[in-house]
Amino acid sequence: MSAATRGEAVPAFEQLAKDLEPATTALLTVECQRGVVGPDSALPELAEAARSSGALDNVARLVAGAHAAGVQVLHAVAERRPDGRGANHNARLFRAAGRLPVQQHSGTTAVRIAPPIEVADQDLVVRRLHGLSPIAGTDVDALLRNLGCRTLVVTGVSANVAIPNAVFDAVNLGYTAVVPGDAIAGVPADYTPAMIRNTLALVATVTTTDSVLACWERQG
Repeated sequence: MSAATRGEAVPAFEQLAKDLEPATTALLTVECQRGVVGPDSALPELAEAARSSGALDNVARLVAGAHAAGVQVLHAVAERRPDGRGANHNARLFRAAGRLPVQQHSGTTAVRIAPPIEVADQDLVVRRLHGLSPIAGTDVDALLRNLGCRTLVVTGVSANVAIPNAVFDAVNLGYTAVVPGDAIAGVPADYTPAMIRNTLALVATVTTTDSVLACWERQG
């Protein structure tokens, strides 16, 4: 499926390459953990969408490309203490998560980054015990500023909640947000392209995995 078919606005390559300069760009993977997108996911429908759409493979390709180009990679992981201390209970989503058969408990296999994504020594793993956002209330913003980053490439799941949260937070904090539309997933399958077209395209640069990798390869 082409970018045009998905309703994505493909930016001019030169502008995209400028935005994606490796020294000032970071790649964020959102909740690409075994307990979310792995074979034993707490959310099997979302895991299936991430895998069958190719989104998870594209995240892995982008991570590998970032490593090769010297782009900083951050992995945002959602987890909770076994006793639930500090976790939110103020929305149906949180209450439902607490009843799932697979729990994203700190220190367990569920919160490890899922294959085929490879984590390098220089990657930063940012864990959160509360909220919906991989950025607000976490160390991500401070880390990005200390690294001199101006552009954030947002990938992962879900297009329903965490991805738009990350994009909005990044834009509100002054970063240029870039979203490879084929490297995010949500449920149902037809929701993701509609959300990209009607929401993310208004505030972020929507592109493709191949275009991001082409920019990094040219600048490497």
